[in-house]
Amino acid sequence: MSAELQFTVEPTTHAASDDQRAQILANPGFGQNFSDHMAIATWTAEKGWHDARITAFGPLELSPATAVFHYAQTIFEGMKAYRHPDDSIHLFRPEANAVRFQRSARRLALPELPTEAFVDSLHKLVEIDRAWVPGGGETSLYLRPFMFGSDPFLGVRPSAHVTYCVIASPAGSYFANGVKPVRIWLSEEYTRAAPGGTGAAKTGGNYASSLLAQAEAIEQGCDQVAFLDAVEKKWVEELGGMNLYFVLDDNSVVTPELSGTILEGVTRDSILKLVTDLGYHVTERKVSVDEWREGAASGKVREVFACGTAAVVTPVASLKWKDGETRIGDGNGGPVTAAVRTALLDVQYGRAADPHGWMTRIS
Repeated sequence: MSAELQFTVEPTTHAASDDQRAQILANPGFGQNFSDHMAIATWTAEKGWHDARITAFGPLELSPATAVFHYAQTIFEGMKAYRHPDDSIHLFRPEANAVRFQRSARRLALPELPTEAFVDSLHKLVEIDRAWVPGGGETSLYLRPFMFGSDPFLGVRPSAHVTYCVIASPAGSYFANGVKPVRIWLSEEYTRAAPGGTGAAKTGGNYASSLLAQAEAIEQGCDQVAFLDAVEKKWVEELGGMNLYFVLDDNSVVTPELSGTILEGVTRDSILKLVTDLGYHVTERKVSVDEWREGAASGKVREVFACGTAAVVTPVASLKWKDGETRIGDGNGGPVTAAVRTALLDVQYGRAADPHGWMTRIS
């Protein structure tokens, strides 16, 4: 049944008015307002995937005994729909998100949702709520597919009842006043993930475990936190919610290699290809924190940037730790970071050719 899963459409009878929607889209912020509909489907051990539909956005009724509340059996994705100059709507690499969603599901002992069903849920949700896709600047409709163990049972085992859902939220530019280089706090006490753990899965627990370190970063006057590996505590892995890239003085580009503890970002993977398209040599390898600190001080590391769905490409101004801080370049980013950011956004917003076939048009 699951291989043929199709989402039926049940239009809401309580859609926001044109005026209400226009007021929200004028200043959408991020993650604060939601479109009229959501996608939802159910999996059970007996029936597999079923009851897939696009329906009115609204609360989920859950028992206090629901498994996810107690054992954190949950995964999610983050992606965007973009309005192009001709008013058409496009998704960016939805199949890549579907495949990562399946990998995360395997690691969290959740059922895998077929790629076709995942993409179908996105297409039909965006199609019925296309008026919620803002236009102009770097605005978009942020899509949040997620899955969780919804079995009302207090027992430590994979949930026999699972819920899949997609909600949509209009999003403004991450940098409302222009791109702002960020200061990074190096977490030397806390780690994000350990070998054999869930670091490569996009699961809520990874983000929950990063919050204390992120709060520490804020206390230190920094914007984000960088994590080291859990074994030697010397290898740079990623930020609390973004992957990292380093631009060296020979114009080569380096990003920490995937180790099973780093989330394989769709933006990260796309940039690997874009950097090559721009004529730079890119390498995936281990990067030590000493190479970062000493390279920034000597000028060998000329630029550092973070990447992810929300902020796209973000220049890193400096790295701070308990005994010091080092600035990267002049602290304002650099030409490679700017070129990568422009190249990615131009493809996503339909301002440039799409040689890799990343954009999928919503009919």
